[in-house]
Amino acid sequence: MPEMLTIEVIYALPAKQQLITLKLPAGSTVRQAIDASGLLQKHPEIDLAKNKIGVFAKLSKPEALLRDHDRVEIYRPLIADPKEVRKQRAAAGKVMKKGAGESEVE
Repeated sequence: MPEMLTIEVIYALPAKQQLITLKLPAGSTVRQAIDASGLLQKHPEIDLAKNKIGVFAKLSKPEALLRDHDRVEIYRPLIADPKEVRKQRAAAGKVMKKGAGESEVE
């Protein structure tokens, strides 16, 4: 195992993304990588009590140990619940289909 790990920490915004590459000692955690990246200072809207974090698109805990070449990701909160949006689309589609076969009475 290498003594120093190469880690990337990423935070994506709608218009741009910030990718920070770090060298950390072996045994470092996800939280230590986020702290060392400086992203919490650059983006005060990040609240690790609310924002989820992960390593290579898999949710992770702050105390999880990192491996060499891991990518730590800080996720923004969702604007809308995907399940609710699908339900609304399905309901709108059903309403449209019901009225599609009716013709106007002259």
